[in-house]
Amino acid sequence: MRQENSVLVKRTSNITLVALVILSWSPGAQLKGPSTTHAQDTVSVSLPGDIILGGLFPVHEKGDGAPCGPKVYNRGVQRLEAMLYAIDRVNNDTNILPGITLGVHILDTCSRDTYALNQSLQFVRASLNNLDTSVFECSDTSSPHLRKNASSGPVFGVIGGSYSSVSLQVANLLRLFHIPQISPASTAKTLSDKSRFDLFARTVPPDTFQSVALVDIIKNFNWSYVSTIHSEGSYGEYGIEAFHKEATERHVCIAAAEKVPSAADDKVFDSIISKLQKKPNARGVVLFTRAEDARGILQAAKRAKLTQQFHWIASDGWGKQQKLLEGLEEIAEGAITVELQSEIIEDFDRYMMQLTPRTNQRNPWFAEYWEDTFNCLLTQATGLNAPGINASAMQTQPEAKTKQFCDGSLRLSEKVGYEQESKTQFVVDAVYAFAYALHNLHNDRCNTQNDQNAEQQKHQHSETVWYRKPIDSKSQACPEMASYDGKDFYNNYLLNVSFIDLAGSEVKFDRQGDGLARYDILNYQRLENSSGYHYKVIGKWFNSLQLNSQTVVWNKAADQPTSACSLPCEVGMIKKQQGDTCCWICDSCESYEYVYDDFTCKDCGPGLWPYPDKLSCFPLDIQYMRWNSLFALIPMAIAIFGIAVTIIVIVLFAKNHDTPLVRASGRELSYTLLFGILVCYCNTFALVAKPTIGSCVLQRFGIGVGFSIIYSALLTKTNRISRIFHSASKSAQRLNYISPQSQVVITASLIAIQILITMIWMVVEPPGTRFYYPDRTEVILKCKIQDMSFLFSQLYNMILITICTVYAIKTRKIPENFNESKFIGFTMYTTCIIWLAFVPIYFGTGNSYEIQITTLCISISLSASVALVCLYSPKVYILVFHPDKNVRKLTMNSTVYRRSAAPGHPSCCTTPGIPAPSASTSDRPSQKSPRQDLNLDESQGDTVHRGSGNTIPNYDPVPERRECDYSEPSCIHVKD
Repeated sequence: MRQENSVLVKRTSNITLVALVILSWSPGAQLKGPSTTHAQDTVSVSLPGDIILGGLFPVHEKGDGAPCGPKVYNRGVQRLEAMLYAIDRVNNDTNILPGITLGVHILDTCSRDTYALNQSLQFVRASLNNLDTSVFECSDTSSPHLRKNASSGPVFGVIGGSYSSVSLQVANLLRLFHIPQISPASTAKTLSDKSRFDLFARTVPPDTFQSVALVDIIKNFNWSYVSTIHSEGSYGEYGIEAFHKEATERHVCIAAAEKVPSAADDKVFDSIISKLQKKPNARGVVLFTRAEDARGILQAAKRAKLTQQFHWIASDGWGKQQKLLEGLEEIAEGAITVELQSEIIEDFDRYMMQLTPRTNQRNPWFAEYWEDTFNCLLTQATGLNAPGINASAMQTQPEAKTKQFCDGSLRLSEKVGYEQESKTQFVVDAVYAFAYALHNLHNDRCNTQNDQNAEQQKHQHSETVWYRKPIDSKSQACPEMASYDGKDFYNNYLLNVSFIDLAGSEVKFDRQGDGLARYDILNYQRLENSSGYHYKVIGKWFNSLQLNSQTVVWNKAADQPTSACSLPCEVGMIKKQQGDTCCWICDSCESYEYVYDDFTCKDCGPGLWPYPDKLSCFPLDIQYMRWNSLFALIPMAIAIFGIAVTIIVIVLFAKNHDTPLVRASGRELSYTLLFGILVCYCNTFALVAKPTIGSCVLQRFGIGVGFSIIYSALLTKTNRISRIFHSASKSAQRLNYISPQSQVVITASLIAIQILITMIWMVVEPPGTRFYYPDRTEVILKCKIQDMSFLFSQLYNMILITICTVYAIKTRKIPENFNESKFIGFTMYTTCIIWLAFVPIYFGTGNSYEIQITTLCISISLSASVALVCLYSPKVYILVFHPDKNVRKLTMNSTVYRRSAAPGHPSCCTTPGIPAPSASTSDRPSQKSPRQDLNLDESQGDTVHRGSGNTIPNYDPVPERRECDYSEPSCIHVKD
């Protein structure tokens, strides 16, 4: 039952295959051209063998109105001969397939995919000969067998096609019949898709790598704006798609993307060039085209007489073909092309150079190739006996009249333009890949002894042989090998081969059936001292680009050209997009900004400044008053001098502590004043020092408290003087709170208020440091004190100064020898002027911290100096220069100051010209004299109120003892 089902399945399968062949053949028949084309269809290279390999090569170019044109394709003929050459070598190599001969069935694709599909049906027909014969019966009951000859043998595998469009069509057909295929030139990315092309392999890499190599070249030249041209079909479309994707990811913009239709004429090419000229900044043009389309583009560029040359970057469709550029050398000069890295097989050159139309009878198209190469006509005598060639017909052609007959001594050589085609190595590799895979299959299935080890098979090759080995009647190919499934052969053997080819390169396939990606980068240059041109290797690509830019020659350009929509922005500038992503205008960042990315400026932030390259920021130097600065030296010099003078005064007063002058000055308040002056001078050093928490605390306490000490003491003095003289005119009763102890308490209380205010200020605004930014280029370290806060903190001292000034004005007319009221008045007037000038200067110089600090220091020092000079210079003068006046006698008046006393209140002294009071008891003052109320220092001893030695008529000196203070008007001296 199982056997019957198996037979049924086989019959159904075979019927289906036959139906597919018929259906496929019908449209193919419609592709046939006229009679000449039909004759071309029947021409093929057929060599018998135990195992037949098919071949598909573009021997002829595309025809106009017909599948095939009259002109042979130089590359196609060389590839065909490369396959024959490789087959010869394998058949004569005792290390590979011993006892088995490889045959060939090679067809012409005419560079057209539909025609190639039509031709491939011959492979399928031949494969039908390998059907299971159990489905057939003979009338004599014998086993049926099909006739086996050179042209009808089953095709085990196919080498080809060259164009990706051809391989796509053929691979779809061959996979249905499990015929594996290896292409030596098709590089379309889609052929790596194993879900669609599961029996396709290639000895070349896919265009994905070539696209990456092209973008690498463009980026190497710093180009960002290029145009592209691609051919219609799988090669160009898939290749340019991969290029566009890679270019976009790497920020290369496409100015214009043009496609060359399959049937393009000169008008199409001219239109493409015209469109490219509309994007003049895109001087780089990437060509992902077939060779004939690349030539059409160059011809159109020549016709356009370009004033500004394009710089061509071409794929391996252009590669390193010389014939493609005949007559177009000047336009193509400087072109950079990519070609699969291949080595010259010197033995193949020797093989080609010994061929002639007479000796090469197996290649029916070799005669046409010969005539095209030497530009001559073959006759029967010189070897024109190839199939399909009619000598008499050729001689009647118009162009034949101008050609001479070919000389029998002609041979291919470099002199006549012969050059080994770049894909030759890959054709030979494809043949050897099949041979090694078949060899391994033979070893596994036919149980033959393998005399050679695996390493020898990979690295050793037989000697050069160019002759066809006769078919051995005793073939070593066993039935299991001949009938082995092609799909299993592809997966188990073909993809697993690995060997070193004739050029010394490694050959192997990845799981997608792709070869290794290695490329040469070529530059089309003029030969030195010659009018000829050649391709020079300027770099290589194998996973990454290695390019020597110094050796690149550009078309009519001494230096490397630019290809950019907009030039790169200068340092510190960003791009503002306009249209295409590679087109922009440049805009400058602000001086304090850095370039965050190509399109964004970012503020460095306070205290930071961009580097000259504008790529990042660095912290600015923190500025603060330096000790060696002139702005610090001047106020420090003043302060040091003031401190020295103040200390001298303190020492002088201390030495004369018990002298009448010092005692009469009110020692407690005098020392308090001197201490306040000393604190004010010391504030300079706190202000000049580097701001820290400690120095900032000292500044807050020092300035406020120093002034409060000075002006609290002065206010206490002026208030006491004013109270005494104003109360003396109304009452002789002694005033309260005028003793030295009371004055000290009052002064301390006034100072305590300022201390309390400062403490509250520190709680509300804790001391510390801050950075101040007067502009973006400066960072100033300051104490954390706002200018208005500082002003409010001094408001109390301003009130003290104001009240002192008012009292000084009120007591300004009290003259005496040592009376301080005038000096206090002068001190307060000067202080007011200083501070009125200081306030606008201080707030007006806020942006210059040095001037501001210097102004504050000098203002404080001047205020202290005014108090020091005005209040203590008279006393110091007497103590130093006139110590003789520092006696008790000079504390009395020599004459009497007349003042208007209130009725009932006797004067302190009599005035000249006025009768003295009676010496009677009733005339003496019945109350205590105001002189007793003016006592400031009870410890000063008694001072008797007497004249200066002159006798005052009718004046009876008061017998009671009274104390007199030099600072008070109890004894007022006036001029006689």
